[in-house]
Amino acid sequence: MNATTQQTIEDTMKEDAPNPWYRERWPWLLMLGPATVVVAGGITMAIAIRTNDGLVADDYYKQGLGINKVLAREGRASDLGVSAQVLFNEERRRVRVMLAPGITPPPTLRLALFHGARAGDDQSIVLGAVAPGIYEGALREPPPGRWQLRLEDGEGTWRIMGEWTTPQSGVTLAAAPR
Repeated sequence: MNATTQQTIEDTMKEDAPNPWYRERWPWLLMLGPATVVVAGGITMAIAIRTNDGLVADDYYKQGLGINKVLAREGRASDLGVSAQVLFNEERRRVRVMLAPGITPPPTLRLALFHGARAGDDQSIVLGAVAPGIYEGALREPPPGRWQLRLEDGEGTWRIMGEWTTPQSGVTLAAAPR
C-alpha cells in the first residue's frame, strides 16, 4: 500500500467515525423534557413556600362548630334593627362608624376587614366612642380591591356584615332580615 492509498483509507475511516454523544442533538432533545419538569417543580415549590394559603383555615372544625353562635349574633342584630354607616378618610387610614339611632350604643365596636384572596392583608380594629353612636379608629391602608366588612359590638352579642370597594368613601352595613 502506498502512502496515498493509506491516507485515503484513514480519511474514509474518520468520516465514518461517530461523533461524541454531546455533539449529537438527540440526547439533548430527550433531556429537554425532564429538565423542564425539574425547573417547573422548583418554581412551584418556591411559590408554595413564599405565599400564604389564605383560603385554608387551620381550625376549620372549630369554625364549623361555631356557626350557630355566628347565626345567633346575626339574628340578634336583625332583631335589634342594627345598621351603621362606615366612612373612610381619603388616605384610608382612619375609619368612622355611625350607628343608626334607636340602638343602645356599646362602649366599643370591632370592625374587621377581610379580603377573599389575600388573608395577609386582613385586619381587625377596635373603635372607641367619640360621641354617642359615633366611633373612630386607625387602620392600615388596605390595598385596592373588594373587602368584606364585619362590624360587631365589643361584647360580641350582635354583628352585621357588608361589602366595600376601596375607591368608595363609605358603605352602609345593615342586619339581614330574618
